[in-house]
Amino acid sequence: MKQIDEEKLESDLGYRFQYLVEFIGITENDVHAIHAAAEAVAPLVPSLVDAVYDQLFRYDCTKRHFVPRQYGYEGQTPESLETLTLDHEMIQFRKQHLGRYLEALVTRPYDEKMVQYLDLVGKIHTPKAGSPALDVPLVQMNALMGFVSTALINAILGLNLERATEVKTLLAFNKLLWVQNDLINRHYCV
Repeated sequence: MKQIDEEKLESDLGYRFQYLVEFIGITENDVHAIHAAAEAVAPLVPSLVDAVYDQLFRYDCTKRHFVPRQYGYEGQTPESLETLTLDHEMIQFRKQHLGRYLEALVTRPYDEKMVQYLDLVGKIHTPKAGSPALDVPLVQMNALMGFVSTALINAILGLNLERATEVKTLLAFNKLLWVQNDLINRHYCV
């Protein structure tokens, strides 16, 4: 039986990531399947991003988080929840971030920098990083991850890949998104 330092899981990001990868069973073949999907998934990123934002704008509890100034955004902020539209400059700014995130998932090596990036994705949705005014409740982050997972699965299923490749790709992304979900959730534990 392998011994795990549970306190270190909470304090050492690299240790936590390695534990998750080993426990979930992410292998080099999974990383290869994710990277191999890049060419097919990259053209779908704009429609995936649009689908995510359409969903976020369907609910006041998720849309309200786009009214305050977003970290790194220097333009005009929306006047209110009611006047905020999908074509607002700040939403376009946020869509670019999501697009880069999705592209990073399929193109970047899963090294220490990528682990820090995946961890930051969770942290920036809390007052712990980015904008102190941004505090997205965990239930909304989990709902978003569920939606993103489903959208990504549907996109992969729509690629008409050879069955064995499709299965490998779906399993690889599923594993990766569970790691991402943990790296989001950890920032909500106090």
